[in-house]
Amino acid sequence: MIRRLAAAVLAGVLMTGAAQSDDLSYRVLDFGDLDGWDGDDHAAALGVFQNTCTDMDGPDWQSLCAVAQNIENPKAFFELFFRPVLIENGSKALFTGYFEPELDGSLVRTDRFRYPLYRMPREAKANPVWLSRREIESSGVMEGRGLEIAWVDDPVELFFLQIQGSGRIRLPDGHHIRVGYGGSNGHNYRSVGVEMIRRGIYQQHQVSAQVIKSWVRRNLEDGLELLRHNPSYVFFRKVNRVSPEDGPLGAMNRSVTGGRSIAVDAGYTPLGAPVWVEKDGENPLRRLMVAQDTGSAIKGPQRADIFFGTGDAAGRAAGRLRDPGRMMVLLPIQRAYALLPENEQ
Repeated sequence: MIRRLAAAVLAGVLMTGAAQSDDLSYRVLDFGDLDGWDGDDHAAALGVFQNTCTDMDGPDWQSLCAVAQNIENPKAFFELFFRPVLIENGSKALFTGYFEPELDGSLVRTDRFRYPLYRMPREAKANPVWLSRREIESSGVMEGRGLEIAWVDDPVELFFLQIQGSGRIRLPDGHHIRVGYGGSNGHNYRSVGVEMIRRGIYQQHQVSAQVIKSWVRRNLEDGLELLRHNPSYVFFRKVNRVSPEDGPLGAMNRSVTGGRSIAVDAGYTPLGAPVWVEKDGENPLRRLMVAQDTGSAIKGPQRADIFFGTGDAAGRAAGRLRDPGRMMVLLPIQRAYALLPENEQ
């Protein structure tokens, strides 16, 4: 699973809507109620659904998954076997974005590539809380032990890769390797953004991941010292199960797809379910996506994190997203109507 902290969380600003309520409401809608439904690429959504539906629980889901393998008209498939359900609990809808970082690196140390990604050492595995970031980076405790997976050329991007928890390394020959979360030193995360605000470097509304990166690069010595304000340190593992050319693994342990996969609160939206997204804001989006991931900051029935893909462009697009709208989960017909109060069924 991609471990994500959105840019505002990095800055110490939690991106949440109104206070959540336990007063859930369910409305079964018609497909004619979905803005832009007829204009979407339903075949693309079906392909993503097929990627994970075999892992869903319930005989109704399994039956629909079997039918989905041989479909000539994807739009008719969704309209025939599903109903869109609007689930609300009083919280405002909020869409944010996430992505998979991609760093330039090498399998051997060079003058350019000299910042290592480490496997977790045995001492860290044996101790719930091990050395701090400062101690790991300055004591030499990791050197000469063959724990390096790769070396990268940018210590700032490496820091943010540790926060993200997984990513892809682009090698000089054009090949890639993928790395995933391999453990941590057990220290709690401390926000660099909050520390910049405390020191008076920026005000709260000015801080973002890109602002932090730019400041550290402009003030490299002081900047690298600032990053050590966060004592948490993440170790990695090489991910071989999935081709580096495919998307990273989501919560369903399958590759997620840029522009078609979302992270949701699985307490409201079943993992693997199709979800109709109506994202408003500067660049409105109307698209059928699939709930294939989760995230610690994704709470509530109207909360979703859209996966934008891999690399810098995806990261910039994901970092700008913080928009309202609404989302409807597509459920098998009987399952959808079973959610309604008895007097509405």
